[in-house]
Amino acid sequence: MLAASLSIGLADSATITRLDAMLSDLRMRAEPAVLDRRIVIVDIDENSLTRIGRFPWSRDIQAQLVTQLTRHYGVAALGYDISFPEADTSSGYAVLEKLAQHELAGVPGFEAQLAKLKPGMDYDGLLAQAMRGQPVVLGFNVSDQQKKGVLPAPAFTVASLNGRAVTAFSARGYEANIAQLQNAASGAGIFTALTDTDGVVRSSTLLQRIGDAYYPSLSLATAAVYLQARAIAPHFMQNADSMSAAELANGGLDQLLMFTPQGPRAIPVGEALTTTVQYRGSGGPSGGAFTYVSAADVLQGKVAPALLQGVIALVGTSAPGLNDVRATPVNAEYPGVEVHANLIKSILDGRFKSRPDYALAIELGQVLLAGLVLAGALAVLSPAWSMLLALGALGAALGFNLYLYRVQDMLVDSALVLLLIVALFILNVAWGYFFEVRKGRALVARFGEYVAPELVAEMADNPQRYTMEGESRELTVLFADVRGFTAISENMAPAALREYINLYLTAMSEDIRDSHGGTLDKYIGDAVMAFWGAPLAFADHASRAVASALLMQHSAARLNREFIARGLPALQIGIGINTGLMHVGDMGSRIRRAYTVMGDSVNLAARLEGSSKVYGVGIVVGAATRAAAPQFLYRELDLVRVQGKQDAVAVFEPRGLLAEASPTELAQLARWHAALALLRARDWAGASDLLAQLQAEAPQDGLYRVYAARLTHYRDNPPAAGWDGVTVLNSK
Repeated sequence: MLAASLSIGLADSATITRLDAMLSDLRMRAEPAVLDRRIVIVDIDENSLTRIGRFPWSRDIQAQLVTQLTRHYGVAALGYDISFPEADTSSGYAVLEKLAQHELAGVPGFEAQLAKLKPGMDYDGLLAQAMRGQPVVLGFNVSDQQKKGVLPAPAFTVASLNGRAVTAFSARGYEANIAQLQNAASGAGIFTALTDTDGVVRSSTLLQRIGDAYYPSLSLATAAVYLQARAIAPHFMQNADSMSAAELANGGLDQLLMFTPQGPRAIPVGEALTTTVQYRGSGGPSGGAFTYVSAADVLQGKVAPALLQGVIALVGTSAPGLNDVRATPVNAEYPGVEVHANLIKSILDGRFKSRPDYALAIELGQVLLAGLVLAGALAVLSPAWSMLLALGALGAALGFNLYLYRVQDMLVDSALVLLLIVALFILNVAWGYFFEVRKGRALVARFGEYVAPELVAEMADNPQRYTMEGESRELTVLFADVRGFTAISENMAPAALREYINLYLTAMSEDIRDSHGGTLDKYIGDAVMAFWGAPLAFADHASRAVASALLMQHSAARLNREFIARGLPALQIGIGINTGLMHVGDMGSRIRRAYTVMGDSVNLAARLEGSSKVYGVGIVVGAATRAAAPQFLYRELDLVRVQGKQDAVAVFEPRGLLAEASPTELAQLARWHAALALLRARDWAGASDLLAQLQAEAPQDGLYRVYAARLTHYRDNPPAAGWDGVTVLNSK
């Protein structure tokens, strides 16, 4: 409805007006250039300036040019896109005449010799003589500042309109040609350019008013001479009911009539006696629409006679610096003389691009048709079909507009219907996007329970990279559990227990999800399960998991201090981590599903968490995790064989970053690994000695107590022959 109101003029938009002008320019650039041999441009180009001399040329040269074109080459009409508002004194005759009257007065024979020289030194006379009786049309400017020169005979006057009002561009003054030249010419026309607000020449006046008379443009006057027209007169419609708004404003004037020997020739006119310039080609010698010949070649007779015989010749300039270029829809530096050539071609062909009276109905019809069809169709079509329909509608609108322009010579605006199509498509996409965003937010909300918000945002930005479908991938999984939670829960009130476990789970979840981008899988009572590497793939998933586990132990120690200070039970946690191939995806039943991981590597991580109690350490990781995260310092715990597995695996305790380890810690770790090697070699005494030193340095270390008891058992009950040093863990 907004587009329809704009179409019928109930609302106005400068933006749409500018867009229409831009589309009109593009449409005109698409017009193919076809060479018209009836019109030839005699170009005062750089070559002419080099060979003849700087411009303006003296009028004896102009006389030679006129003579060559009219008498030698036989052009049918010669239009001058140049004016001669002042007398030419470049011959020096006036100086000699003054000398004859003063300094050289009385010199015998001087005045007689001067009289003989006068015909050849009167350059204006030479040009007037060359033009007299020839089909030469001069150009002139309108001006509000001065009245210079002599105007030609007008096409018609205010008096001849019999009281009718005709809107036209009006000027108070002019800069015309000197009387000597104007009287010798066959006519004259206005070449003042009519520019739009952006400085582009898109239209031209066919007639302008000066005083009480209407004078033709250079193009109209030249065409009239070529067609041997005896008069140009306005034609008025008689029935006011059938007039358009523009015709009513012009007093019923709808066209000009040029009376030629072949009969009246109608020339449609627009508002203020203007017409749209139909540009062909890009302008200039290489533009392809009109033949250009160098003025110097014409003067020297080097142009083929067949090229100029019986044509309309327009004298103008394309040389830089002579300031006769115009900004046009097809070229920002278009030769001004070629503007007149395009107008003459339209007059000769009887084809003008004009806006018909019913253009408004065409534009409104397009808006209603496109709007109603697209508003209904886009709402039910898929995105792909919606795009195809919108592109098809744009193509149809552009094609129809181009057909009207090229075939019917109609100027019909298309910006509004094109904007409407684009707006409806964007609205449809935006509406669909609204629902997609809702679905995306649901996905974000769901994954937000598992991973950090910034990672969910990344998933939302690149959804094609992520999926909830099941797949096998190498990941790192973590299990964490509270030591002695059964006893804790039995001795606490429900409200206090809820607060206790909520504080614990919140701290652990933040360390997993927010600090190192882990995915929270689930809470199993007091246990936490998490993994790294899905749905966002991290190359360093093992390192992130180990770093999270160390941070979780720090957080547990902090919470433990707070709980003890509040009289709550102490908090200790055990963590198991393993890296390996596992299946990840959205799994479950039709009733309830969850994004989780499964596989032997997951089961091993759960066993490792349970073994942390056995070894009296906070974190236990598998050998694959240790290999994938080498930047940490590890203490080997044991070789173990878990329930349901035949192969033994080495398990380790991460102690912190290797780069931050102190020499003392590294030395203790070396002694421990040496003690472990002695134990596996059945050197019970050597292992006991090293272990005793380590216990003296760290009496609270649970691992040392475990191995001290194990050494005592081995001394009393040596293992059987073939013992491989592997410990079997029967508990889950």
